[in-house]
Amino acid sequence: MDKPISNEQPADWAWQYRHFAAVECPQDPLYMAICLAVADSAELLALMAEAPPTQRRPNLLLAALHERVLAGTDHGLAAYYPSVGGTRAPDAALPALLQDFVHRERATLLAHLRQRSTQTNECGRCAVLWPALGQVAALSGRPELALLDFGSSAGLNLGVDDYAYDYGDFRLGAPPAAGRPLIACQWRSGAPPRAPAWRLSQRLGLDPAPIDVRDAAAVRWLRACLWPHDRERAQRLELALERARRAGRQVRAAADCTAAIEPWLDGLPSGVQPVLFNSWVLAYFDPAALARHRAEVERLQRERGLVWLSAEALALRPPGLACPPLPAGEPPSSATLWTLQWAEGGTLRQQALAWSHPHGQWLHWLAEAA
Repeated sequence: MDKPISNEQPADWAWQYRHFAAVECPQDPLYMAICLAVADSAELLALMAEAPPTQRRPNLLLAALHERVLAGTDHGLAAYYPSVGGTRAPDAALPALLQDFVHRERATLLAHLRQRSTQTNECGRCAVLWPALGQVAALSGRPELALLDFGSSAGLNLGVDDYAYDYGDFRLGAPPAAGRPLIACQWRSGAPPRAPAWRLSQRLGLDPAPIDVRDAAAVRWLRACLWPHDRERAQRLELALERARRAGRQVRAAADCTAAIEPWLDGLPSGVQPVLFNSWVLAYFDPAALARHRAEVERLQRERGLVWLSAEALALRPPGLACPPLPAGEPPSSATLWTLQWAEGGTLRQQALAWSHPHGQWLHWLAEAA
């Protein structure tokens, strides 16, 4: 069983970094080595205290370090980062270089830890979002959908109908074309579900600190949140960013994103099915804020016909929803559970839609056809 993380004590932070190295990034030797070096250093672990409690995760420090490398900092640590052309494999010199790098870049690193949040905005998840929206259209009987991407970062998920999807034996989405992201996803569960044709007639992103796709420094932070070895994801990000710039999709800053949901609903035309979507967002709520968010969304489901599509860790599934069977060989800690929640006649309903890789590399569909 995983050890609970208090986010308050250095011993817990050390465990968190070692756990991240072993479970979250075993395929990335650089991030494994950095996490283990941080876990062994009281000075580096102390950096965790600079971040807000809900952001005290290895991802944030890793992104902060990566941003400084991407910014062109002249230091030997950059030689380990494939994202800037580095080819050096992690070795015994890395911990000392990391320590020196942190000393030199401390002021900027502290600013990132205090003010930033992890914002991967992984558009690979759209390979699951596409069939999930088809399920919403089938359940509601409404082909016209309005999508609210909650915690949308740069709003790249709002382009779900602008991407092409290759599932191995079949393709969905927009037709492949030059400059269009082609997202490969291994479909692990037989034939795809049948769904009616659907269309996004309204779309909006909400985020406390949205990324402006025209702002070079902001986009560099988005790049920094990717892992430096994964050049395929980096290339896909660049294509999605360019299409977002051209499309001019709206992402709105909101200090209280939960409170902004109902005003969005007020502005929708009649006959459109509103869909609230979040992916790897709820973990950043404290318990009181999460309870408030759930209560407000449940009210809007009953009163306004809102459908809630959620892609989160298993522990953040809807209360009362049993854990669905996992694909063989996939532990819960390495998978995302996609769920639907809606109201019928005032009664709340919920459904497990799919398991997926956190970045959409594979998909195991669970839901029966509507």
